[in-house]
Amino acid sequence: MPEIYEPTVIRTSRPEPHDATVARPQPSATDETLVPGAQPPAPVASSGSAGFAEEVRLLLRRRLFMTHLALGLATGAMALCDLTGLVALPVEAGLGRWAAGLPLIAFGQSVAGLVFLLRYPEAPLKTLRLIEVSQFAIIGFGGGVARFIVMESGAAPSPDPRYSELLYRFDALMTTFPGVFSIILYGVFIPNTRRRSLFGASLLCLAPVAATTLAAATNPAVRPALPAIVPISLVPLCMACVVAVFCAGRAYELRQQVYEAKREAQQLGAYTLKQKLGEGGMGEVWLAEHRLLKRPCAVKFIRAELAAEPATAARFEREVRAVTSLTHFNTVRIFDYGRSDDGSFYYVMEYLDGPTLDRLVKERGPLTPGRAVYLLRQFCGALAEAHAAGMVHRDLKPGNMMLVALGGQRDVAKLLDFGLVQDHSATESSDRITRAGTVLGTPSYMCPEQAAGEPVDPRGDVYSLGVVAFFALAGRPPFEGSSVGKLLTAHLTQPAPDVSALRAGVPADLAAVVARCLAKDPKERFQSVLELEAALAACTCSMDWSAAHADQWWAAPTAAPAALANDATETIIRS
Repeated sequence: MPEIYEPTVIRTSRPEPHDATVARPQPSATDETLVPGAQPPAPVASSGSAGFAEEVRLLLRRRLFMTHLALGLATGAMALCDLTGLVALPVEAGLGRWAAGLPLIAFGQSVAGLVFLLRYPEAPLKTLRLIEVSQFAIIGFGGGVARFIVMESGAAPSPDPRYSELLYRFDALMTTFPGVFSIILYGVFIPNTRRRSLFGASLLCLAPVAATTLAAATNPAVRPALPAIVPISLVPLCMACVVAVFCAGRAYELRQQVYEAKREAQQLGAYTLKQKLGEGGMGEVWLAEHRLLKRPCAVKFIRAELAAEPATAARFEREVRAVTSLTHFNTVRIFDYGRSDDGSFYYVMEYLDGPTLDRLVKERGPLTPGRAVYLLRQFCGALAEAHAAGMVHRDLKPGNMMLVALGGQRDVAKLLDFGLVQDHSATESSDRITRAGTVLGTPSYMCPEQAAGEPVDPRGDVYSLGVVAFFALAGRPPFEGSSVGKLLTAHLTQPAPDVSALRAGVPADLAAVVARCLAKDPKERFQSVLELEAALAACTCSMDWSAAHADQWWAAPTAAPAALANDATETIIRS
């Protein structure tokens, strides 16, 4: 299954109008932005991770409405009884004026929550989570205050020396039950993952523990009963946590399975979704088939919240349109794009079966110089068309480059992930495919000017392609660091090592080509990928690899280990 990562954006200290700087903590990951049209097509079936998130949002809203309504009715009735002179809680409970105060606080929160849920039915999931936290925080607070009050108050005089200890043990037991109930309610009724449920249940457990600690600190009479109070409290609370976490995790998994089963049979316009290939923080990639042409393709969905702003949506549309204008054989083809009814943007592209350059090198080791030149020349061709159209890729890396079989030929290079492409042919600054103050990229493969937040031209792609060449020949990029900042600093200040010094057998002329690509000053690099391609063709090893060599290599028994034959299928777009 393809791995999908979410990029981390790094703001520059002085934003540029057309560029910025960003990096992903995992250099091998790829990222492509996709997107909708200004005139979105007719809505299609809800798809992508946004569809499941929307189901969770609707379910959470219904559950919160029910819990707020139930708690509001119960606490409102208790407060009303107290105000009218009726006794809702017996005086023996020892709550005093808190007997009316605690229900009033919970009632106020319930009413506020109900009003918000009714007034804003389309509130986002994050807002609903805040309402969830506020409600159960009030429940935990109320339980903790009640426990503290009854245990902090002194016991009535009694001739039986055991009376005081028995009373506090009884108080602890009775005030534990509300906590147990709220924990189980939270785990069973509120849709959550196991981790989130464990975190919430643990916080609810802390309320009685903190109340007991404070009561023991202020009332010395409680301390002799602590050896009995602790197990009486913790055992049922811990059991409730186990039940809550198990139920929450199991219910969440079942909801996901049901949703996936429904989506496998869903139609997305003219496409039938067949199988999910990968997912991540930005969206999902699905294997699909055109209903009439019976052509396999890959569909990438981007979550609605990532392109909710009109300006961002327009940028996504321009990016897709820009890539669809590219027709080079070594550039991934995009067939269609649109927007689903849940707001997810999607686009459809050719389905490519094969390993990325990143996976191939990591599984099989560095490439031979001849094979590296053979592949790099193909990528130069794809970039030459993009540059001629005024576009700069800005995110070249091994994870964005695939080796596939097409037309009966192996080692066909495919350039992916044009989501960060910058259109230098746009006449207006607002038409440029970028975001003010931000530039996306991968730190290990980022050119110095991009790392500095400066505008990037085609020579920036020449640098990144040089880093890719270094990786293909040496098995690692020229700069490695434990943090994004160190990588960016290295690209800006440190000279790149000689690739022939790291790997014997790299010809001197090829090492010189790579070194020129990695020059810090763009003026010292090859001024175009066509110039770079000519230099690669002139290398002595350029004739050492051909389509025939590729067929022989892939036909060899050792050429397709399990990792490449089964798990290395990469979908052209990853998030």
